[in-house]
Amino acid sequence: MDLILWRHAEAEPHAAEGEVEADLRRALTPKGKRHAARVGAWLHRQLPDDVRVLSSPAKRCVQTVEALGRNYKLVDALAPDSSAEAIIEAAGWPEHRQPALIVGHQPLLGQIASLVLGGSKQDWRIRKAAVFWITHKNSDGMPYLKLVVGPDFIGQLR
Repeated sequence: MDLILWRHAEAEPHAAEGEVEADLRRALTPKGKRHAARVGAWLHRQLPDDVRVLSSPAKRCVQTVEALGRNYKLVDALAPDSSAEAIIEAAGWPEHRQPALIVGHQPLLGQIASLVLGGSKQDWRIRKAAVFWITHKNSDGMPYLKLVVGPDFIGQLR
């Protein structure tokens, strides 16, 4: 199974502490929209046809995933106040037969990457609009990092 982690693109500044609903309504900046479009177009060409696209319900994630141009499902377990373990479970990692693209937030995505690759939850940094592609082949049982790429470099890939 492939687990593709895509951090939402650059969004408006954070709301004041405790304003969860305001945080969920933060939209992408013009730069964030450009990065989402660039990465989304590249990902659309790379992803397998049967990929399950799962997104946080936060507006910035929805705007990011819409740049992909594929059907997606909003999953509450991917919200900013979730946990790495809940997101891994929602993705069905590593047993699910179909790959999963997760559009979400930091520090959760970095924690997911460290947990599935290193066995412990750490705050690995994934840049805004960047993709962290993890593959797990059932034959050897060990996941490995297939690709890490950010929006600035993605235009140079074919």
